[in-house]
Amino acid sequence: MELKEHFTGKIFNLISDTADELGLECYVVGGYVRDIFLNRPSKDIDVVVVGSGIEIAEAFGRKLGRGAHVSVFKNFGTAQVKYHDLEVEFVGARKESYSHDSRKPVVENGTLEDDQNRRDFTINALAVCLNKSRYGELVDPFGGLDDLKERTIRTPLDPDITFSDDPLRMMRCIRFATQLNFFIEDETFDALERNRERIKIISRERIADELNKILLSPVPSKGFVDLDRCGLLELIFPEFVALQGVEVKNGRGHKDNFYHTLEVVDNIAKVTDNLWLRWATLLHDIGKPRTKRWDSRIGWTFHNHNFVGEKMIPDIFRKMKLPMNEKMKYVQKLVGLHMRPIVIADEEVTDSAVRRLLFEAGDDIDDLMLLCEADITSKNEVRKQRFLDNFKLVRQKLKDLEEKDRIRNFQPPVDGAEIMKVFNLQPCREIGSLKSSIKDAILDGVIPNEHDAAFEYMLKKAKQIGLEPVNL
Repeated sequence: MELKEHFTGKIFNLISDTADELGLECYVVGGYVRDIFLNRPSKDIDVVVVGSGIEIAEAFGRKLGRGAHVSVFKNFGTAQVKYHDLEVEFVGARKESYSHDSRKPVVENGTLEDDQNRRDFTINALAVCLNKSRYGELVDPFGGLDDLKERTIRTPLDPDITFSDDPLRMMRCIRFATQLNFFIEDETFDALERNRERIKIISRERIADELNKILLSPVPSKGFVDLDRCGLLELIFPEFVALQGVEVKNGRGHKDNFYHTLEVVDNIAKVTDNLWLRWATLLHDIGKPRTKRWDSRIGWTFHNHNFVGEKMIPDIFRKMKLPMNEKMKYVQKLVGLHMRPIVIADEEVTDSAVRRLLFEAGDDIDDLMLLCEADITSKNEVRKQRFLDNFKLVRQKLKDLEEKDRIRNFQPPVDGAEIMKVFNLQPCREIGSLKSSIKDAILDGVIPNEHDAAFEYMLKKAKQIGLEPVNL
């Protein structure tokens, strides 16, 4: 590959001019170079300077003129230049040394070789020179290009030192392997196992960020299997590991819920990039270990695992430093409801059941249906097809009933204020009872979702409990 042709734009020419004018060695490194060989688009450019990264960034920003924004981070010896939709990060070449209880290194100025030595993986240690005399020359001291061709993740130096120095690199190792569909080299993988306890010095936020990236990968199961194989998953997500295993009693077993869940996650990954729908899928059976029971008549059961799982989610999100907001509530809702479409599709698809499902799911009904369709992993093709055909019926009924009854995000046509006025009541239990009766009558198809029909029904129900209207 002729690398020069990938560095022909105005940005690279100006960086080159600036570096030569200041008499500094200058290289593009890391992901931008890696992604050229992988044919992946990349807008974030990292530049290593043998000397002051801040000096070159400020001079480069002046050359770009209007539209360029330069941010300097003196404590870190870095500077960032934003220009339109591009970001260029400048840093002086450095070498690092670590203490055992921190991933924050002691940093000192270094050579390009020092800088490449401190990189996490060989595929991220590739550098391309931007100085005119060597423009486009690749510097690849660790065989990163060969590892790209062989689809291999490997550390430049001793992996035990690499991972012990900065244990977040263990998560990044598995994340890159998952995103790129690469293999982790044997010695590197063995070092993941040996150093797994070091992950305890990493903040939960950083771990969650890497987990999110694994979950957003094309085939997320690859990352979770690797996390499990090296022992990291038990340390960062024990609730998920608890899904593992098959217990057999009287010759009857149940499916391995860990691998079933990963199959469902891979299924959902084919149809959506919605991170929180992927989290809901990962957690949909999280309540099964706590609800597993043996019934001598029917075998293993997991009754109410959806409701138990729904209650577990706030603790999981809190512990993992995931957002405790509407995103968590959305995941809770889908986990709590995920059995409903399956039960409907396994029995007769009635209007009443579909109305109630639409009422409870609201705007999240389409996501819930995607999750439930992904959850059909039966190896019995006839049973699988019957569920999928019934789901088509459920989807059609959802569409028809939504057009007819407007149940999604349902608001009762007769509200509490109107009931209080008609019967001259203060807030009391009877008002809630009447509202609930109206809602049930609409969801069961007894009356249409209209004010006059709901009002008449309210009067009838009120009479039954001894209430007479005062203000009609």
